[in-house]
Amino acid sequence: MSTRPIATTRSATGIPTGKLAVWWVVVSEIVIFGGLLASYIMHRLGHPEWAGYAAHTNPWFGGVNTFVLLTSSLSAVLAHHAAEQGDGKKAAKWLWGTCLGGLIFICVKAVEWTIEIQQGYTITSNGFWQFYYTVAGLHAMHVIAGCVIMLIIANDARKQLELHRVELIGIYWHFVDIVWIFLFPLLYIAK
Repeated sequence: MSTRPIATTRSATGIPTGKLAVWWVVVSEIVIFGGLLASYIMHRLGHPEWAGYAAHTNPWFGGVNTFVLLTSSLSAVLAHHAAEQGDGKKAAKWLWGTCLGGLIFICVKAVEWTIEIQQGYTITSNGFWQFYYTVAGLHAMHVIAGCVIMLIIANDARKQLELHRVELIGIYWHFVDIVWIFLFPLLYIAK
C-alpha cells in the first residue's frame, strides 16, 4: 500500500496533481503581476515626470539582485537534477543554496530600501514610488515565501522523502525569477 496521499497519486489530466497545482498557482500569479505591470506601464506612459523619479532607483542594486536570482535559479535546476537521480541529500544542498540566494536578494533589497527611504523616497512620495514599493514588495514576499517552502522541501529531500516536490518548488522559483526579469528593466533601467 502506498504511503503517499491519494491526492498526489491520482490524476484525471495525466499531469501529476502537485505539478498541476503549482501551474495553477503560477498562472494566478501571472494574472496578479501582469495586472500590476500593465497598470504601471500605462501610468508610466501617461506621466513623463516618472522618468525623473525612476532616475533615483539604483540599477547597481537591481543588477546585483538580478545576478543573485539567476544564480539561485541555476542551483534550483541542479537540485531538480539531483532529485531526478534519487540523491535527496545533494538536492537538499542545492535547495539550501537557492535559499541562500533568496536571502541575499532580500538583504540587498533591505539595504536598497533603507537608503531610498532615508533619501525621502517613500511609498507616499508619489505614484511612481507607490508602484515601485508595491510591485517590488510583492515580489520580495514571493521570494520569502518560496524560501520558506523550499526549506521544508529541502528538509524532506535530505531524508529521501517526497523528491518530486523539488521540481515543484523549482517551477515556482523560476516564475519568481522571470517576474524579476520584467521588474528590473521597468523599475531600474527605463528612465
